[in-house]
Amino acid sequence: MVQGTTSDAGKSTLVTGLCRVLVRRGVRVAPFKPQNMALNSAVTVDGGEIGRAQAVQAQACGLEPHIDMNPILLKPNTDRGAQIIVHGHALANMEAVAYHGYKPVAMRAVLDSYRRLAQVYDCIVAEGAGSPAEINLREGDIANMGFAEAVDCPVLLVADIDRGGVFAHLVGTLELLAASERERVVGFVINRFRGDQALLEPGLEWLERRTGKPVVGVLPYLHGLHLEAEDAIPRERPEKPAARLRVVVPVLPRISNHTDFDPLRLHPAVDLQFVELTAPIPSADLVCLPGSKSVQADLASLRAAGWDRTLTRHLRYGGKVIGICGGFQMLGRRLDDPHGVEGAAGAAAGLGLLDIETTITPEKRLVRVAGRLAFAAAQVSGYEIHMGVTTGAALDRPALRLDERADGAVSADGQILGTYLHGLFDHPEARDALLRWAGLDAEPAPDYRLAREAHIDRLADAVSEHLDLERIAPHFRPRVRAAAL
Repeated sequence: MVQGTTSDAGKSTLVTGLCRVLVRRGVRVAPFKPQNMALNSAVTVDGGEIGRAQAVQAQACGLEPHIDMNPILLKPNTDRGAQIIVHGHALANMEAVAYHGYKPVAMRAVLDSYRRLAQVYDCIVAEGAGSPAEINLREGDIANMGFAEAVDCPVLLVADIDRGGVFAHLVGTLELLAASERERVVGFVINRFRGDQALLEPGLEWLERRTGKPVVGVLPYLHGLHLEAEDAIPRERPEKPAARLRVVVPVLPRISNHTDFDPLRLHPAVDLQFVELTAPIPSADLVCLPGSKSVQADLASLRAAGWDRTLTRHLRYGGKVIGICGGFQMLGRRLDDPHGVEGAAGAAAGLGLLDIETTITPEKRLVRVAGRLAFAAAQVSGYEIHMGVTTGAALDRPALRLDERADGAVSADGQILGTYLHGLFDHPEARDALLRWAGLDAEPAPDYRLAREAHIDRLADAVSEHLDLERIAPHFRPRVRAAAL
């Protein structure tokens, strides 16, 4: 199990790289995260929903994502509550205190999934959540040491040196663990190091003397490495001298599946910018409204920040708008949540840019789909994750033709497109056609799906070079040790 001293320390990255390394060595390996809290999710081969990071890790293993890889997913919908997803399907909305009482039940679901995976795979590489040193959350823990103790697995502790304070993070975390938990930690990994490692060696030697634990790897800072984010909004905005299309995505308070825009972030001719609602709104050729876990509340935040007026002006000057999932629902005339699925029951006016209305329903649609754009000869594929039924005249001009049915809408003037499809830009044909629609005249960029594979391989190469597998191999199951070595 890989645990971290903090959120975003490198747990997901290390698990992804380690999974690919083991696959290369002939090990049947699966990723596992007992409990994930994230708004970026994926639809599994068995029709459920798991965290996006575990879908990426499954790809690193050469597997289709499965609900057992992330049995508990928490999708925050307020500052104090979340939708609880168990074995891929929404169970209920719970406040944090209520969920704390539910953890014994959740642990049974976690262990059921773990046992099923253990029957099929030689090795499981598990990922913790946040930090194991959150002492207020230790009782009933299922995400970190509680799980590791329950299944008796060794733990690697990873810390991000780029943040500073790496030795304090590692020593402090170890000090706050129970004696049995400290014993379970078999080594440290320092992530995102840049510079001359000779200058780091005195610190590593001190750390090993102080803790009695080995440093089993110092992973370099991999500039430009792209892995789909578990939840955090990408803050780096690479310089693109050849960029000719400006794309803006507002960062909604409950933004979900912002990985939809990763193919545009990597496109050399596209300058994509995530913009906080409190920041000045830049000019753009294309504005994309992303998915949302709380559509009415996020729409109210969007309005309060003046984005409704900005969109009107943007369209008046010939700009284009795409709304995906919750963003598509916002484009309509009305949003109704009669059952209070996403918050207080009631209705609200939409942006009024498409002639549609949406009623939020308790049932969640989870499905993988494929088809073509309705207005171009371009293949498209992706997945739907949404609660809500949309009706209205605008649907007579669909955006997509999926599996012999229509999806989404395009405005009569051709400036606005809405769809429920996540992964809209993943297929190169669809991406290029949509960028042409938005005004980009450029050579096609590389296939994003192949680029994802290349980045996973690059990460695995770094893990192979900088992680001392021989030192940790004795802690693997006996049938994996030879392959790991």
